[in-house]
Amino acid sequence: MIKKIYILLLVLVGVIVSSCSDYLESDQYFKDRMTIEKVFESKPYAEEWLAHVYAELLGQNMDVASKDVTPQNFADDMYWGDRDSDYDPTKIELSYNKFKTGDYNESEKQDSWTRSYRGIRNASTFIHNIYMNKEMNDDEITDYRGQARFARAYLYWLLLRKYGPIPLLPDEGIDYTESYDAVATPRSSYEECAEFISNELLQAAKEMEKLGMKRGQDVIGRPTCGAALAARAKVLLYAASPIANGNNETWAAQVVDDQGRRLLSTEYNEEKWAKAAAAARDVIELAPTAGYDLYVNYSSTKTTAVKADGNFSEKEWPYGWANIDPCESYRQLFNGSISASGNAEMIFTRGTNEGAGVVAMVAHQLPRSATGWNTHGLTQKLVDAYYMNDGTDTPGKDFELAGRGDGSARPTGFITQGEIDGNPDKYKPLRAGVSFQYAEREPRFYASVAYSGTFWTLYNESKEENRNKQLFYYRDDDKGNGYTSSNAYWLRTGIGMRKYVHDNDTYEGGSSSKIMTKVEPAMRYADILLMYAEALNELTGTYTIPSWKGESYTISRTRSEMERGIHPVRIRAGVPDYPDSEYAASGRDQMRERIKRERFIELMAEGQRYYDLRRWLDANDEEALPIYGCNVLMDQSKRDLFHTPVAVWSLRTSFADKMWFWPISHDELKKNSRLTQNPGWTYND
Repeated sequence: MIKKIYILLLVLVGVIVSSCSDYLESDQYFKDRMTIEKVFESKPYAEEWLAHVYAELLGQNMDVASKDVTPQNFADDMYWGDRDSDYDPTKIELSYNKFKTGDYNESEKQDSWTRSYRGIRNASTFIHNIYMNKEMNDDEITDYRGQARFARAYLYWLLLRKYGPIPLLPDEGIDYTESYDAVATPRSSYEECAEFISNELLQAAKEMEKLGMKRGQDVIGRPTCGAALAARAKVLLYAASPIANGNNETWAAQVVDDQGRRLLSTEYNEEKWAKAAAAARDVIELAPTAGYDLYVNYSSTKTTAVKADGNFSEKEWPYGWANIDPCESYRQLFNGSISASGNAEMIFTRGTNEGAGVVAMVAHQLPRSATGWNTHGLTQKLVDAYYMNDGTDTPGKDFELAGRGDGSARPTGFITQGEIDGNPDKYKPLRAGVSFQYAEREPRFYASVAYSGTFWTLYNESKEENRNKQLFYYRDDDKGNGYTSSNAYWLRTGIGMRKYVHDNDTYEGGSSSKIMTKVEPAMRYADILLMYAEALNELTGTYTIPSWKGESYTISRTRSEMERGIHPVRIRAGVPDYPDSEYAASGRDQMRERIKRERFIELMAEGQRYYDLRRWLDANDEEALPIYGCNVLMDQSKRDLFHTPVAVWSLRTSFADKMWFWPISHDELKKNSRLTQNPGWTYND
């Protein structure tokens, strides 16, 4: 039974998740002596309570943000370089080298734990008391309960993804009058966590089905029925992945509760993939009702050179790209050209992501001539992952990584103005002086990669001489964008990042006011489609799985269903289909690698890669490889050497078993006597 208590006491009480002082900020919403009944009888007060729960999804709980908030948005695809000098342990800054070599400690980036459990507790209070409201009808109460249930489940999901198996708190809450030892809660297994979160998200979807199928512009950050189903699909996909499904790695045996029970399943269960596929299909089947689709820019004119493939190139969307511009379709998703409410691909977002979020990322991506920091860049590995515009690998792909290249040589030489004039469609959007390594690439490459010689419009620059400039990253670049030992503002790999950057963006004067507002892509439809294809690809049998509405799906690896997930993403990207052989059962291994690569490209800088590598158990290989890039010590007179990949001396990398999961802070271990630490991390200060 929920006790009548004072709000001040409720928000000050510390349970296993944080110190009492961490809860003081909650008090701002309510009078000190307002009772639970008084709060939840009122619609405005109840909405304020729920808004505070939503606020816990911000800060370190954002999926997409700059490194100050979410370092997990960086992996083997992108890096930050403005903190790569000798690390000062007295500072709270997390350098990329420290992050990539596991030299961080149990105290770093722990606000996500505090925020999540605080939000979970407050969401539980809301769920159990919103029925008292006298200013909402029954449908509104049900919808609001569903929103709170989604927030609680999503916060649990963020914890599970980052820390691995976590404690699940009693639904009725914890009696604050008990001692810490009495309320100590052990970690549940990964399967138990995933099942609980999945069930909660399913219930949330049903509660939001009537009023929460779509949200208006004024409440775009609130979850919908589809958002709950999409998050559920993500949770089940991770539970089916190697990290939690048949994990017999040595380090996994050390992920235990306080009784020594293993928390990661050692037994492989293929049906978990079928359940993940069914959950993704739930979202696909809901798409027409919820209005989900891939965003496309309709145009018969193409921004970049595309190649006819005799298939997709001849058909109109959604069966081909003949009447869309693939580059602009992808680019406009992220750069602020369209609002969240006008973006059918956006399933869940926290809304406009200011501060240390996407806007901060853009400030660090912009060149020095736009007063940008010019320090967030891309790795050669990612650049090589992008396809040629005919769907083949770029020549020389992974050649510098022993055993991974195909022996082909990278293109040499540079595009001349005469070549562009003679055949403009072949090389667009490239300009003279750009390396042939960047020619005839797939459209997503040009929407995402700021290669040396990129043309920057920077329309919001007040000085005309700073607008419409082609910028190079050679050491003697006269715009200050190349390597110099006198400051930190240069690209360590000689490759920048253009995703999220609008033509108008500039950081002139160090102010974000001239950077277009961006929307955080926490969950989008393309991810669901790729998740569906990935889960189906792992199946060898046929399974009957209930849909979220209780009907039955027959789930198996068929070409038609695989294409349902793969084709829309490939078509929108302006690239050909995969070979027929890879759709066959015998091509499962090759298709797995294709889908991993598709996620690498399509979801770059969206908070996915770091966790994908871990759930696939690929991080120990991929994150330990040296980071390669251009030779930034070369000036323009040696531009051929600049474009010869070298290991980047200023970006170190390695991988240790302790890096599979983030460490739990010492403070939390002290407060919860049954809480166990992740392998490789310590218990003591």
